[in-house]
Amino acid sequence: MTSSSAAGGSAGGPAEVLTMGRVGVDVYPLQVGVSLREVETFGKYLGGSPTNVAVAAARLGRSSAVITRTGADPFGAFVHDALRGYGVDDRHVIAVPGLPTPVTFCEIRPPDDFPLYFYRYPKAPDLEILPEELDLEAIAAARLFWTTVTGLSAEPSRSAHLAAWRARGRTPYTVLDLDYRPMFWPDAEQARERVREVLGQVTVAVGNLDEAEMATGTREPRTAGRALLEAGVELAVVKRGPDGVLGMTATETVEVPPVPVEVVNGLGAGDAFGGALCHGLLAGWPLERTLRFANAAGAIVAGRLACAPAMPTVDEVLDVLGEGRNAYERAGDE
Repeated sequence: MTSSSAAGGSAGGPAEVLTMGRVGVDVYPLQVGVSLREVETFGKYLGGSPTNVAVAAARLGRSSAVITRTGADPFGAFVHDALRGYGVDDRHVIAVPGLPTPVTFCEIRPPDDFPLYFYRYPKAPDLEILPEELDLEAIAAARLFWTTVTGLSAEPSRSAHLAAWRARGRTPYTVLDLDYRPMFWPDAEQARERVREVLGQVTVAVGNLDEAEMATGTREPRTAGRALLEAGVELAVVKRGPDGVLGMTATETVEVPPVPVEVVNGLGAGDAFGGALCHGLLAGWPLERTLRFANAAGAIVAGRLACAPAMPTVDEVLDVLGEGRNAYERAGDE
């Protein structure tokens, strides 16, 4: 395996946001409402949920890095180029010979139909992260460590995630994105078992209603949130789509309404939400402010075509919230 030199992000020290897991190249049609059978032109973008979260955090001014694997191919080189271009540290991104960098196609059918087609054959390199390759010191030192459920779907990735969480020792903030993709699992029950085995290793769990149901067996947001807390997390975040977002701790329950948006492509909204959630947690904001900020970031990306290139800046989020820089900076001092 070969690695790349560090560039940008946390190259000078521990990352504020360190993510681990899926990466690939998103190939999205430039024609909206058209079947892939008929699409003639496409755009090529960096993809993979935890990778997009790192990009989103970097766009908000956080030093960020990614632990993942690509193929030793031109798409793998593109991943490095894109990460560096977004200011994300790529030192932990390594090529796996013999496995191609994954490619993902989607159809754009707003407002709520965006079928995905994952090409991760014969196996995705990001599932070949080995425990012995991990920089455990970097994982332990990161102010926030973000992983996703996909990383638990196969070995050796699952063992690598367990090793990473042991190194963290439930240090805040250790986040599990419930990011459940049925096509990566034999069935939902196996995914649920894997998630329930590890919830006690993390301090934050975040997911939409489908993902909350996978993890807890219920779609009722408050019941799901309580189940996640009882399983060991300190903060449960349930994204409820058009009904907004629910956040729960042992002492606080916060509901934030949705941000109206004309949806172009909803696929990157959750990752933008995730990067903004990281930003708010690290800033030490109250839970309500953190969720409102994250909700606005997600809405912005839902109104744009791509994922990684669409991640908003702080000023763009503040504009949606109707806030100015002065109020934002004062909030950071509170």
